[in-house]
Amino acid sequence: MKFVKTLLATSLAMMLVAQAQAAVSEQEAAKLGTSLTLLGAEKAGNGDGSIPAYSGGLTTAPASFKAGDSMRPDPYANEKPLLVIDGKNVDQYKGMLTATSVELAKRFPTYRIDVYPTHRSVALPQAILDNSRKNASGAKSLEGGLAIDNVLPGVPFPIPQSGSEAMWNFLLRYQGVNINSKYDSWNVDSAGVASLATTGQAFITYPIYENLSQPITSSDVYYQMKLYYTGPARRAGEALMLKDAANPLEQPRRAWQYLPGQRRVKLAPNLAYDTPNPGTAGAGTFDDVFVFNGALDRYDWKLVGKQEMIVPYNTYKLTYAQDPKSLTTPNHLAPDFVRWEKHRVWVVEGNLKAGARHIYQKRRFYLDEDSWAAVASDQYDARGQLYRGSFAFLSQSYDKQVPDTTPFMIYDLVGGSYNINGVVGPYGGIRYIDSLSKAQWSPESLAGAGIR
Repeated sequence: MKFVKTLLATSLAMMLVAQAQAAVSEQEAAKLGTSLTLLGAEKAGNGDGSIPAYSGGLTTAPASFKAGDSMRPDPYANEKPLLVIDGKNVDQYKGMLTATSVELAKRFPTYRIDVYPTHRSVALPQAILDNSRKNASGAKSLEGGLAIDNVLPGVPFPIPQSGSEAMWNFLLRYQGVNINSKYDSWNVDSAGVASLATTGQAFITYPIYENLSQPITSSDVYYQMKLYYTGPARRAGEALMLKDAANPLEQPRRAWQYLPGQRRVKLAPNLAYDTPNPGTAGAGTFDDVFVFNGALDRYDWKLVGKQEMIVPYNTYKLTYAQDPKSLTTPNHLAPDFVRWEKHRVWVVEGNLKAGARHIYQKRRFYLDEDSWAAVASDQYDARGQLYRGSFAFLSQSYDKQVPDTTPFMIYDLVGGSYNINGVVGPYGGIRYIDSLSKAQWSPESLAGAGIR
């Protein structure tokens, strides 16, 4: 009997070890702050100097910036492209481009990638960097990487050992604490006609960053978003709210919706995964928002490695553009507004699990090494063909020490259309605000503000 009890105890211990894995050893973590930044990026530049060494990021606003303003002038506005890539020379550079970028260049003679000097502009508050260093040897992943525990507010796995750890770095990365912006979402169809999908007021909060000394537990909500649609007229008055927790297997996404015609707030459990997103008029799925969001449980995640890639970066001209019509040209975004730079990115691949359902069979994500933001992705269908591709447009909010990727977009390479979401320039840019009250994050609050 004693032997059986010992065997059971040993088996249980092994199961717990399998379910909860710590990150890396202290010896490995010692690289952070020396050869690596505290977020795990390589401090050194690359061999040919096209990627410079990291020197702390952009912390000084340009002289044209007005203190307290939410419109941020481009600090690199006077620079000229070093290289222009289009359909004629794209094969020469395809090893540094996403599959979507290559396809667009080959498909459309008007598509152009203007490559500018690289600036490693990302800068974060020191307390968050320090927490990320502590997480390297203290954070734990649970449920085979699908959940996290014992994580201080910051990057949980700055030296990732798996694809799921890298994706958690993306999901929990610092993007400020409370954000409020009015924005447009525009669709451009295969005929080149641009139409307004939605105009909305977005409130986004990352509650885990409200107390930097409090470890995140598996039951904590790390992300919540509330949207009020104000246009077009057929959508005005609609509202929705989403909340995501650190262990989505124990506490799946909670979502609520308010529809003016029904005059009541109701649970909306389907606002996740590949449900078509009404905010884009169905041009993307709910988990296409910000390139990816939500639970990781439908895919097996593989850390492919790090690669030098040409990706959108320091896109102030696009982020703060005040005329959406100048952006939404036929077939693709206007090339004049998109700044591209060479950066090192982590490549993570998600393959649909056996028995799981999703319109994407495979997804490949490109995560910026300095911020852990997903700056691009390629999505493949069940036949293995390139179906859609996404981009997020990173700019540093230099007055707040926040890397932002508010505008994001998705190309439908089968239907020939695209959507750009988070167009905030016409409405005053990106605003960082004080915390909303607990009552304002209750589902009932949707009804009061969601009436026409």
